[in-house]
Amino acid sequence: MSCTLACLTGPRPPHPWERGRLTHKEPRIHTNQHQSGFVSAFVETGDTLCLAVGWFRGLLYIFAPARFYRTVDDYDLIIVGGGLVGGSLACALAATGLRLCVVEAVPPRSDAQPSYDERVIALSWGSRRIFEGIGLWPAIEAGAEPIRRVHVSDRGRFGFTHLDHREEGVAALGYVAPARRLGHAIQGGLAGVEMLCPARLLGVRVLPQRVDLEVAVGGDSRLLRTRLLVAAVGGDSSVRRRLGFAVREHGYGHEALITTVTPERPRPGVAFERFTETGPLALLPMTEGRYSVVWTARAHEAAGLRDRSDREFLAGLQSRFGYRMGKFARPGRRLTYPLKLVLAREPVRRRLALIGNAAHTLHPVAGQGFNLGLRDVAALAEVVAQAAREGGDPGGETTLAVYRRLRDRDQTMVVAATDALARLFVNPWFPVRWARNLGMLGLDLFPEPRRFITHRFMGIGGEQRPRLTRGLPLEDGHG
Repeated sequence: MSCTLACLTGPRPPHPWERGRLTHKEPRIHTNQHQSGFVSAFVETGDTLCLAVGWFRGLLYIFAPARFYRTVDDYDLIIVGGGLVGGSLACALAATGLRLCVVEAVPPRSDAQPSYDERVIALSWGSRRIFEGIGLWPAIEAGAEPIRRVHVSDRGRFGFTHLDHREEGVAALGYVAPARRLGHAIQGGLAGVEMLCPARLLGVRVLPQRVDLEVAVGGDSRLLRTRLLVAAVGGDSSVRRRLGFAVREHGYGHEALITTVTPERPRPGVAFERFTETGPLALLPMTEGRYSVVWTARAHEAAGLRDRSDREFLAGLQSRFGYRMGKFARPGRRLTYPLKLVLAREPVRRRLALIGNAAHTLHPVAGQGFNLGLRDVAALAEVVAQAAREGGDPGGETTLAVYRRLRDRDQTMVVAATDALARLFVNPWFPVRWARNLGMLGLDLFPEPRRFITHRFMGIGGEQRPRLTRGLPLEDGHG
């Protein structure tokens, strides 16, 4: 690592003099002030020498210009990645009194911010409840279209099923919201949270009692220290690799094309998931009678769909979907991205946690990726807040073990289910086609299995449910 993360021990040193004084023996540490370009010190093991270094740094603090010394900013929790998932975690913990910091590479209102792109996000009912608990739902609801019914079918075959909000006794099975609206709502909730942006991680060192980081902010670098480091960055994460997390990765050989269209006869509140020979085709209702299209196809086919003229694209979509909503018109901008499963082999390690896409990047079938990440947020926020409330360690082994126990079952089931669906519905083998069509018919005929699956995908299943998943703030009186 290019710079010292240094001769700093003990809880919260209030003064640079004390920052230089070691109260116990530490291994040799090399510090190199490469950004300011002037100080280089080698600290050998031994109380006397470390004490001298402490006095020297103290004198620098008093007599030297600011560029001749560096301080360390101390936090309870640092979140690397301030997108939808990382930002939601920061919003959830903002009222707890914990010292928080968000490190984000891209300015939140920049067109380059990947979390706030052209996509729409399918929010489950459980995700609505989490946002209610955090206090963000009123800012999201105005631009969100409810999903009250879902029609699932296999193109050209007899299998189909449907899901209806009335069977579940809820106002909606879920909602469709533009990623940009979600991002702006989350940014509004981060007003009281320190955010380093644009910033990038230069180095990290994990110790038994803390994590030391060096972060580039603008043309300068800063040293940070935290009791828990959370990575909430995307699936292709250099941060995750830098932290030493191994992953299991599987490419599906498909890409997702996303766009919007306006049907001749829109059906407000009704979403469609149609399985075709090339992959799933989802149409999700939006405001103003528009529909979001998520069309999965082989990589070369997706590129062809993206580059076609509007007329050719609409003709292809009409052929795949049919005329259930009449003719399609006014296609929006078309984007494609590759589909793969990326799964961290262990989402937590000493002083470290992965959440959202950093822990599990899923196929978009059934729209579970962001919802699963938001349930990570609800569980981690609860165990961290409880540890802080009880005077415990938010990044300690016990805290992270509780988080792992809360999330294991849900993560395992959703990852397995989405992966199975992604593989099952592109398999052309005749017995597999018959089996999946019979399965859909069975779900349509028997409500109990259908309700079990619906509850899981709504994010309301499971025995141990954190407060946020029930629409409650982390603590009574906050929220």
